Amino acid sequence: MTATLIDGKAFAATLRGRVAEEVAALKAAHGIVPGLAVVLVGEDPASQVYVAHKHTATVEVGMASFEHKLPADTSEADLFALIDRLNADPAVHGILCQFPVPDHLDERRTVARIAPEKDVDGLSVTNAGLLATGDKALVSCTPLGCLMLLRDRFDSLSGLEAVVIGRSNLFGKPMAQLLLGENCTVTIAHSRTKNLSEVCRRADILIAAVGRAELVQGDWVKPGATVIDVGITRVPHPEKPGKTRLIGDVAFDSVAAVAGAITPVPGGVGPMTIACLLANTLTACCRVNGLPEPEGLTV
Repeated sequence: MTATLIDGKAFAATLRGRVAEEVAALKAAHGIVPGLAVVLVGEDPASQVYVAHKHTATVEVGMASFEHKLPADTSEADLFALIDRLNADPAVHGILCQFPVPDHLDERRTVARIAPEKDVDGLSVTNAGLLATGDKALVSCTPLGCLMLLRDRFDSLSGLEAVVIGRSNLFGKPMAQLLLGENCTVTIAHSRTKNLSEVCRRADILIAAVGRAELVQGDWVKPGATVIDVGITRVPHPEKPGKTRLIGDVAFDSVAAVAGAITPVPGGVGPMTIACLLANTLTACCRVNGLPEPEGLTV
């Protein structure tokens, strides 16, 4: 391996520490405690784990954590009634509905019900539009985390050529908007892109987010490029029968031999998501209270 390892786990720990310091200062100066409400509908095992991690992280930085666990047969009307109460609650500055939700509920309608100023997942049409027009938005957490890692890597992103593989509303599109905001030249690649490997080889920054295990190979990468792997796929462990392991969209060993820097899976982008959720909640709290936003926690 020749590439520098981008340690998202360490960066996220530092970011959470910064958020904790800002939360403590906010309490001391203004008596305000940022609050994050997480809504879980149903009993999806993975979602339960994610919600538990978010609760722990929220409490550790000194924020108020409000958990709402609803049965799987909760009606849309009852879910929306809860969201409306959270929208009106001044102690709640961020609202997140853990996805996926049961089939009878619509994710887009659910996101649209959350007040944009409390949409700390950055998924609403309002926040997506604000980001696209260069105005202040709450930005989707995973793209925001990737941008922070890239800013830490480079003195400036201006003029660099970036390729984002993946065009989802959750990641690909907001990631491209963030990179445009940094004055990168941005290409969004996807399943219909012709000569995908050639497109990727142009990139100074290559970001893979399609959920296809080890799609990106070493010969797809420009020597010295920075590679951000957002994909997560669980596969059988080659040396431990009955066990699984996580791999990304990037064939790590072959790409690390060519790239200048690379994120691992796990331990790269993943830890940044919850850290940025906390940062967004702090930002939302400062905005609604008319207070200065801490520098470096958003765009």
